[in-house]
Amino acid sequence: MESTKRTVTCGELRAADVGKKVVLNGWVSRTRDLGGLVFIRLRDRYGITQVMVGDKASDKVKQIASSLKSEYCIAVEGVVAARAEKDINKDMATGEIEVEANDIEIFTTSQELPFSIEEVRQKDGTIVLPNEDLRLKYRYLDLRREPMQQNIILRSAVTFATREYLTSKGFLEIETPTFIKSTPEGARDYLVPSRVHPGKFYSLPQSPQLYKQLLMVSGFDKYFQIARCYRDEDARGDRQPEFTQIDMEMSFTNREEVLSTTEGMMQYIFKKTLNYDLPAKFDRIAWEDAFDLYGSDKPDLRFDMKMQDATFMADLADFNAFKAGAANAGRDIQRHKRSGLKALVVKNVADKYSRKQVEALEAVAKTYKAKGLAWMKVNAEGVFEGGISKFYAGKEAEICAKLGAEKNDLLLFVSDENWQLACTALGAVRKQLGKDLNLYNPNDEFHFAWIIDFPYFAFNEETQAWETEHHMFTLPQKQYWDTLESDPGAVKGDLYDLVLNGYELASGSMRINDPALQQRIFKIVGYSEERAQKAFGFLVQAFKFGAPPHGGIAPGLDRLIMLMRHEESIHEVIAFPKNNLAASPMDECPSAVDEQQLKDLHINCYDVEKD
Repeated sequence: MESTKRTVTCGELRAADVGKKVVLNGWVSRTRDLGGLVFIRLRDRYGITQVMVGDKASDKVKQIASSLKSEYCIAVEGVVAARAEKDINKDMATGEIEVEANDIEIFTTSQELPFSIEEVRQKDGTIVLPNEDLRLKYRYLDLRREPMQQNIILRSAVTFATREYLTSKGFLEIETPTFIKSTPEGARDYLVPSRVHPGKFYSLPQSPQLYKQLLMVSGFDKYFQIARCYRDEDARGDRQPEFTQIDMEMSFTNREEVLSTTEGMMQYIFKKTLNYDLPAKFDRIAWEDAFDLYGSDKPDLRFDMKMQDATFMADLADFNAFKAGAANAGRDIQRHKRSGLKALVVKNVADKYSRKQVEALEAVAKTYKAKGLAWMKVNAEGVFEGGISKFYAGKEAEICAKLGAEKNDLLLFVSDENWQLACTALGAVRKQLGKDLNLYNPNDEFHFAWIIDFPYFAFNEETQAWETEHHMFTLPQKQYWDTLESDPGAVKGDLYDLVLNGYELASGSMRINDPALQQRIFKIVGYSEERAQKAFGFLVQAFKFGAPPHGGIAPGLDRLIMLMRHEESIHEVIAFPKNNLAASPMDECPSAVDEQQLKDLHINCYDVEKD
């Protein structure tokens, strides 16, 4: 072979290339030796090409072809040939051709694989994957799998499209520090000891929040960054100790501009990368309505089953569990004036749902601290049966009319003195039903919505103190400025979340730029002037030099790609993620370091197991 450098990729050749002499490089996906005729599926990230070693090949090439095993890395020189009509593979982009090999060179061999790179499917079509820690230990092999390659390719395309869109709108990409001052932002910081400042530590940023606000003070009115962020918190399917967000901030703006800019960016990303058209405007739902109707501030809107107020049922029967939920509307300290008696009508499933299945739904509700899940069915005659039906016998017409229930519907109820608890528990049941019954609208693959008008403060029952729902730099809506101290529970913030298919995709807000207003917020949440100065003094000081009105948002890039690819974990869209113990089986990170490194950093370690 004169040169092993590839002239085409494994996904490039088509019928129009028949007769061309080419060189391919890639990995052996599989081989078939038919005795004198060897077929090789050669793979790179662009696709697969079938290579044929036949009678015309030299004995040397035939010998090499017969020795090939999965994941050998090779070069193939040959001529593009048309496949016979009966041999065309319509499932392959290159299925009309094959390459007749004249020469093969083995770059490197491969030992036996710890798991198959090729997809293994069960009879029902589901893909069988190895244990996740095994996949992460050999992540470089896992990344050779076609679904993983598509995930990473889409991630790259989305990142590029983000930069294209924001740059076209006048945003500047500006990097902020990775080593920063430790400030309280909700989660634990990752700390980095300083060698030159003994006993002092840098913090890895949970977000670039304070620095992007400082950039607004600096006069850079449109900032963005594909920002790496770090939080020392327990991992889960959609969370990692290190993650990436599309961080954005704007000056001289308002909520409407931030929302419309984000909508435009998402529309551009989805069209450019998936050729998918998003609506011109996303739904907007007040926080209380989101909980009241869907039981969540990140509702899945791909199906339309709404929760309903069932307060009227407390007066129709002597059923004490319902009376407690109905009687407590508006009594909580957060000033929510809604009933804690909620109903869900599940259409046309009464004949399919057994008592055992209903009990499984009750277990879901109890996971979210509900005392139980009351239920009854509307049978084929329109009569209630099962569950709590004995309490409401003869009341079918009134109840069905008010709830919109019909024959063969299943009625589910949660009642609690705490309105938000009742909503959350029944909302979890709603979400489970959506999955169990596959209620998702096939024409609504990606359903975005804005959640707005959040409570600014939340009352912590354990500490008996007020806390901010978002962060302390969020701007309260102006109509509440005069009553911040006297009625914190009524205050709504000028903040917003972007949700997609039941996940929070982004969170943002307009920011406080008035030092006096900022001090009032610090005081309400129990931050003394000394403590606030120690934690955030540099930002408060900057605001004394003409801070513009500003606001921003930060969509999570990992979660966005996860949802675009219909994955269930962000592990699937990150090249080298940590496992659920925040560890990497591949490089055994985190790991111990030698004594000299610790000595240089003025750190002593003790044996945790012996302590």
